[in-house]
Amino acid sequence: MIKINKSTFIMILYFVFLLLPIYWLLNMSFKTNQEILSTFSLWPSEFTFDNYIVIFSDPSWYGGYINSITYVVLNTIISLAVAIPAAYAFSRYTFMGDKHLFFWLLTNRMAPPAVFALPFFQLYSSVGLFDTHIAVALAHTLFNVPLAVWILEGFMRGVPKEIDETAYIDGYTFFKFFGKIFMPLIASGIGVAAFFCFMFSWVELLLSRTLTSVDAKSIAATMTRTASASGLDWGVLAAAGVLTIIPGALVIYFVRNHIAKGFALGRV
Repeated sequence: MIKINKSTFIMILYFVFLLLPIYWLLNMSFKTNQEILSTFSLWPSEFTFDNYIVIFSDPSWYGGYINSITYVVLNTIISLAVAIPAAYAFSRYTFMGDKHLFFWLLTNRMAPPAVFALPFFQLYSSVGLFDTHIAVALAHTLFNVPLAVWILEGFMRGVPKEIDETAYIDGYTFFKFFGKIFMPLIASGIGVAAFFCFMFSWVELLLSRTLTSVDAKSIAATMTRTASASGLDWGVLAAAGVLTIIPGALVIYFVRNHIAKGFALGRV
C-alpha cells in the first residue's frame, strides 16, 4: 500500500483544484450544446470536433486570433523598445526627479484600464486610429512600459557599472557595447519583461473591446459578443477558450527559465 504524507496530499489536492477548470473547459469543447445543457458527464458521450471546425472555418473567429496575435506582438515590441533604454537610464544615471519619475511610471501601471477607456476611444476616433491593431497596441503600452521598466531596471542594476567603463576603455561605442555586451547580460530580464507584456496584452479585455469593432476585433472581444436569440453557443466558446490558453502556455514554456531567474533575483 502506497503511503502519502500530508504535504504530498495537499499538493495533489491543489493541482487537482488548479487543473479542474482547464479540464472541464477541454471537456466541454468536445461536447454538443445539447449534451452540455442537459447532462453532467466527466467525458463527452458524443465526442465531436464540430466546435473547433466552426472556429477554423468562420472568419469572425479565426480572424479574432490573428488580430489578437498581431496587436500583442506589436505591443510587446513597442513596450520593450521604449522600456530598455528607459530602464538603462534609471539604473545607470542619477538626475533631478528620477525617483519621482520612476514612481509616476509605476502609478500608471496601478490605474485600472477602465479609467483610460473613454479618453482612448475619443482620441482614437478623432485621429482615425479606432478599430486598428496599432490602437490597441499603443493603449496597452501605457500599462506594459512601466512594468517592463521596473523589471528591467532591477536586472540592469545587477550588472556592475565597471563593465560599461571597461567596454568604453576598450574602444566600444555605446551602441556596440549595448548590443554586443550589455543586452546578452540582461537577456533573462528581457525575456521576463516580454512575457509579462505579452500576457497582459493577450488577456486584457476592456480596452481591446472598446477600441475595436470589426477589422481589429480580438478573440476576447469575439467571445463576449456571441449571445444571440438562441442563447450562447457553449461548445464553441469552450473550444475558443482552449485555443486561447495555448499561446500563453507556449510563451510560458519558452521563457520559463528566464522567469525562474527573475524570481531568484527578487525583481518578479
